[in-house]
Order: sequence, then structure tokens, then C-alpha cells
Amino acid sequence: MSRRRLMSAEVISDSNRMAGVTERIGSLGLNGSKKDLRERDNERLRRTMSVDDALITQPPQEELQPDYFELYARDLLPAKESGELTGKFLKEVTEQLVEYIQGSFERKNKVIDFMQPSELKEKLHLDLPDKAENLDQILLDIKNTLRYCVITGHPRFFNQLSQGCDVISTAGEWVTAAVNTNMFTYEIAPVFTLIEKATLKKMREFIGYKDGEGIFCPGGAISNLYAVLAARQHRLPQCKRMGLKGMPQLVIFTSVDSHFSFMKAAVICGIGADNVIAVNTDERGKMLVSDLDDKIQQASARGDVPFLVNATGGTTVRGSFDPIQSIADVCEKYNIWLHVDAAWGGGVLLSRRHRHLLDGIERADSVTWNPHKIMGVTLQCSAILLKEDGILMETNSMKANYLFQQDKHYDLEYDTGDKAIQCGRHLDVFKLWLMWRAKGTRGLEAQINKLMDLSQYLQDKLLERPGFQMVFNKPEYCNVCFWYVPPSLRGLPDTRENQLRLHKVAPAIKARMMEHGTTMVGYQPLREKVNFFRMITSNPATTKSDIDFLIEEIERLGKDL
Repeated sequence: MSRRRLMSAEVISDSNRMAGVTERIGSLGLNGSKKDLRERDNERLRRTMSVDDALITQPPQEELQPDYFELYARDLLPAKESGELTGKFLKEVTEQLVEYIQGSFERKNKVIDFMQPSELKEKLHLDLPDKAENLDQILLDIKNTLRYCVITGHPRFFNQLSQGCDVISTAGEWVTAAVNTNMFTYEIAPVFTLIEKATLKKMREFIGYKDGEGIFCPGGAISNLYAVLAARQHRLPQCKRMGLKGMPQLVIFTSVDSHFSFMKAAVICGIGADNVIAVNTDERGKMLVSDLDDKIQQASARGDVPFLVNATGGTTVRGSFDPIQSIADVCEKYNIWLHVDAAWGGGVLLSRRHRHLLDGIERADSVTWNPHKIMGVTLQCSAILLKEDGILMETNSMKANYLFQQDKHYDLEYDTGDKAIQCGRHLDVFKLWLMWRAKGTRGLEAQINKLMDLSQYLQDKLLERPGFQMVFNKPEYCNVCFWYVPPSLRGLPDTRENQLRLHKVAPAIKARMMEHGTTMVGYQPLREKVNFFRMITSNPATTKSDIDFLIEEIERLGKDL
């Protein structure tokens, strides 16, 4: 390592963030001095083969490290005779990544080293230079980037639906980065197109589809957009060429607690956000089927055309599951496309104990399912799955023969690009496929069951703890919503003024959490309910002790408010 590199590493060292990683690795036999590694290698050789003692006792000389201060990207491959240097550089990068991943599981490390945007910009030096920076600086850039990232794999990160760091899935993402190909034809992605087809088939089987199709998309919002496009094509196929001018007004129905992506999809498709009709929910956050039926009739009476109903399988805030069977009956009655947005809740299909939450999903025309949520796949990984084969091509195909030639020498069924919205498509399926093979369906089931058990553990703890109040009783999924009421507000009458004071508590505690870096949990209001914490248990590394820590930390940070 160059002298400048050593000096720069000292400047940005963060003992609190990565302290103890080396010691922990060493205790597992995964690290140690080069001398120790050589001795272990020599002992292994003695046990397995006859080797000249002189060769064993004479350790190889220390490998010289390049002076990265004097080297640039132009010195790496494809430059001539640069293979060895490229390997050493990538090993340096890999060492940083491995250290980061190992450190993310250490509870004594911070979840976040928070800085205000203006301060962080100064730390990172984000300007893009005219002249190339040397490799020493590039390695330093990587180190600084990792240092200031939120550690979403930390066992005490509870802020988002997507949490954790699955090692196998991460390895799969590294593989696809190295391969760097496009998902749109078998010609350039033969392995990955076959993997996608096999994985989508398995997912459809869990839904209960006998046939059908699907495709991996860049997130659940895009998967829902695919569903809206497919439903529009099914109802008004002529609008693909002619547009919506002169067409009847299409309307979408979804619950008031559903994801905002349906309004975005309506805007993108030219339907208009005002034509997404919000259906009321019951006290548990589930769509009221009677209100759905009434609003469909009202829309039809106005001359509008109801063409899609969305049932949510796990709402973002409450984690509620709409009654799919009853909603499917209404859709059959009025001949309306039924979509199930199970982006958050789709993983329960793998659990024999909890899949009843999605009873009736096999009756849906399309389903959104995000394995990057409770299944724990590295972001991003989302799929749209359809009961009927051919609808994606019918909806999205432009028959661009300069890309999708029809006279290729292989089965064109494996060219998926023409049925996708985007042309360039990332290899999102591989990390899911690799992780599924590593854990098996039963392993994923056990993981999901554990996370559901942790959610119940949190509920039980909150109910017995003074100062904590459940916002919604008996949640059915991994969303636990609660207020922390500091001592100064306890026992006061439930007036508007006191509600506004409570409204400020969660944001204040969250700000302190981020400043201390000890944990992260989300908060939000919901209609008439003032700000409350929304705790999500979807990180396989989380344990009961982490749940206990969160409760105690909220008390510690908020007791003086």
C-alpha cells in the first residue's frame, strides 16, 4: 500500500464503525497474519501429501503491493500485460466489500453515520474531474462511500420493508455485475433467460397458476404498471395503436391504503390520477367489498369503464391483506381484471402456516411479487406474473426487427425483450435463483415463519410496556404500528392539542436515532392518526434481543420529550 494511501486511510478511519471485525474474523479462522495462514497451509500439506520439508519450512516472500498512487484506470485491463495488476486491484475492492458485509452484522457498529447533506457533500468531494484520478483515490472513494452508507443489513435496521444482507444473493449480484449482459435475448443471455423462465414458473406454481407467463421488473411500481397496461390492452386492445382519444373513460379501483403506484400508472397510461377510485377499508385496513361493488356500479352509471381492480396483499403501512376471494367474486360479476399487488406479502406463499393470508390469489389475472422484501433478496427483484400466456407480448411488443429478428437459429420463445417495457433489463432473477437453491423452499419458509414470530414477540412486548400504545390491534403481518407516549403526555385528556404534541414525538425520536446511529425505524401519519412508528421485521439477522433493544432505545431517546 502506498504511503499516501496509508495516510488517507488514517484520515478517514472509523474505529466505532468497524471495530472488532478483524478480531471476530480471526476467531473464526478466517483471518490472521500471513504467517499464520502459511503455517495452516503447510500443516494441511503435511497431512495430505509428502512434500519436501525445505519447501514447507521456507515461506514464500511477501507479495509486493502496487503503488496505486502512481496507477490509473488506463493501467488496468484491457491494457497489455495488466492482468495481474487488475487482479490485485479487484482484490483490494473485494476486501473492502467483504469487510463492510462482515461489519454490517456487528451490533456494536452504527446503523448510520449521519451527516446533513451539505456536510456530507464536503466529505465526499463529488465533483467529476477533467483529469483522471489515480487508483489510490478510487479505492479511497469506495471506502468513503461504504463508510457513509446506511447499513441496511444491520440487525437493528427496521426502517424499510426491504432489510438485511443475504450473502448468497449478494454473491449473485456480484456475478451479474461481472457478466454485464442484457436480459432481452437468449442470444446474449442464454443462461439467464433459462433461469428466468424456470424461476417464474416456480413462482406461478405457488400462486396456483397452471400456465401463464411473467417477467422480472425494476421494482413493484413497474410490476403494477405492467398489470395496468395488460388490463387496458385486455379491455381496449385498439388503444395500443389509436391511443385513448375517443375511447370511453377507464377507471381503476384500489383501496385507500394501497400503494401510490396505481395513481402513477394511471398518469403514465393516460388514464388520469382522478380516475383511480379509492375504496374504503374496514377497521383492520382491508378493502370493504360492499363499497367496491357500490363504486363500480356508480362508475358504470356515469358511462365510465371499470377495467381493473387491485387487491393488496400486504399494505405498506398496516400490512393488511384484502379479502381476495370476495373481491374476485365482484370482478367476475362485472367482468373486470383482478390484480393482486403482493409486492410486500407475496413471500407468505412459501409458508404453509401463513399462505392463507393470500387465499384466492389463484383467481387473479395478474400478481406483483417482490422477492427483495420478506424473502430477503438483494435489491432489486420484482416480478409481474400473469395467468394467461401471451398477454405481455400482445401489450408491449413493437416488433423491432433490428433487435428481435424472426429468422434466428434458435427457439424465439426465449427472447423476452419485445414483451418488456424497457429494452435494457438487468439480470435480477439470478440472485433470487441462487439464493433459493442455497436455502431451498423449506429454508425460505422457516425464515418467513421466524420473521412472523418476531412480529408477534414485538406486539406482546409493547402491550406489556408502559408508555407504548398500539395504533392497530392484532396486526396480521410483519408491520407493527405503535405510539411512544413520553411521561409528559401520559394520563392527559385526548384533546386535539395533546394529539398535536404526540404528533411531534416520533419525528424527534427518529432524529435522535439517526444522530446516535444506534437503530432506525420508520414513522408516518395515516389519515386522522398522528405520527406513529411503523416497525418492520423482515431482516433474518434480527433476534428478540434486537427487538428489546429498540424498545429500550426509544424510551431512552424519548423520555424527556
